[in-house]
Amino acid sequence: MAKTDNDDRMKRIVETAEDHFDRAVLKVTAPGGEGRSSFRLHFDDMDVIATFRPNFRRTHLEAHVLEELRTYCDDTPEVLGVVGEIMFQSDVGRRRLNQEIVRHESAGQLDLAAQAVASIFRYQSAARKSDLHEMMPHLGANKNWIDNVVGAISALQPYSMGISDSFDGTAAREAVAQPGRQFVKWDCRSGNAAIGKDGKLRWFDFEYAGLRHGAEDFAWLIGDEAWPIAPDQMVDVMIDCFDPECGHDIGAYLEYLSIYQTFHCVQRFKLIVKEAQKRGWLSKQRVRKYDDAGVHPEFAAQICQVGAYFSAQAKVTAPLTRNFEGARDSFLEILKEGRSLKSA
Repeated sequence: MAKTDNDDRMKRIVETAEDHFDRAVLKVTAPGGEGRSSFRLHFDDMDVIATFRPNFRRTHLEAHVLEELRTYCDDTPEVLGVVGEIMFQSDVGRRRLNQEIVRHESAGQLDLAAQAVASIFRYQSAARKSDLHEMMPHLGANKNWIDNVVGAISALQPYSMGISDSFDGTAAREAVAQPGRQFVKWDCRSGNAAIGKDGKLRWFDFEYAGLRHGAEDFAWLIGDEAWPIAPDQMVDVMIDCFDPECGHDIGAYLEYLSIYQTFHCVQRFKLIVKEAQKRGWLSKQRVRKYDDAGVHPEFAAQICQVGAYFSAQAKVTAPLTRNFEGARDSFLEILKEGRSLKSA
């Protein structure tokens, strides 16, 4: 976005906020960077998040989602008003989960993971008490989307041996296809949760919310390449926090999670490689600070390790385990050599 356009947008946000809250904005900061849609407005006695998205329909849908969820749970921001294209919401905290979790030792990390998982189950439970299932879009419901998700496994081939003939793409597509029955936030990476002054973990950024199986939100969290907790430990957390009212038997739920997680890891891996070829490697600190894609060879290896673990849990994805392991070893070697993927 050009500087003039950004200045005009910022001026409009500030003027709208001052009129809506009837007080002066003392300072504006951009927690996710200047190019993002949300800004923190600092008043004399409170901070507010202002969201000004290019698509105002998404903003209004997000506001409705938050209002519905807040009726039944306290795991999301509170909508403080929508004025035209701008939504104002409560500030859920500056301690983003993706940065906070690496400040803790193992026990503290597992406690934060449990809080994150339990809060996802809670807002999904809240959604079931609302009318969101009647009006939210169905996600990943068309054949092209499913074909692309499964077909992306080709991204692993340059960094591992070829895809095994025993991999059944048709069966994989059938396993990934799910009717939209459960509310999902989508984009549940750890950078989209924060701990507030009250010590409560809350999720934010519901722009892409819709309906699907439900396990996809956990796949986003566990398949966040900057997430430091081992996949087997995350499965234990899932079991401990599992909500039996979600509409699925835990065994079937975890099997679907493993299958979907496998292909989600491929998507994250594909994004990392694409960005590394375009921008070169980034520091892990920058990735966490700006909630960026995990463009670091250690993160690439991490997402492959997660993919290897989950692919091995289901028959339909088991042939891909060797590809994840090969790609993991390739990126560990790239890390050791300090080699860049950036194109000339």
